[in-house]
Amino acid sequence: MKRDEIIVGIVIFIFGGITAAVSLRMPIGTFRMPGTGMFPLLLGILLMILSGILVLRLFFQGRQIRVKSEPSGESLGSPVQLILFLGTMVFITLFFNQLGYPLSSFLLMVALLRILGVKRWTLNLPLSFVTAVVSYFVFVQWLQIPLPKGWIGL
Repeated sequence: MKRDEIIVGIVIFIFGGITAAVSLRMPIGTFRMPGTGMFPLLLGILLMILSGILVLRLFFQGRQIRVKSEPSGESLGSPVQLILFLGTMVFITLFFNQLGYPLSSFLLMVALLRILGVKRWTLNLPLSFVTAVVSYFVFVQWLQIPLPKGWIGL
């Protein structure tokens, strides 16, 4: 059983739970008229579901007899990646109002893709840009959720 990966999954599950719990202090609204707490609530629930699936998969894989040995090197769920992941989330959260939603989502995607191993900037930057633009139009323009504009003013 990969103990480090299971610990990372549990920590992300707890982080998702805290995110969901804190978002309940904000107005949730409805799916038709979402409030500012809707996005973090859904994000926290999604983190909990995905990390729960990861932990269960690793737990049941650890019980099976392995035929092949795994390649050496840093695994996807290493403690360094966990620290970088959580540090990035804290940094973006601290400067969210100053940077605004579009720039924050772009920088968050760049950092997280880099942490998760996407080393090619020709893939990382366009993917981050498209994600930021699409999420801006979905949440700010279409759903009309009032998110911080920041320095950019969007």
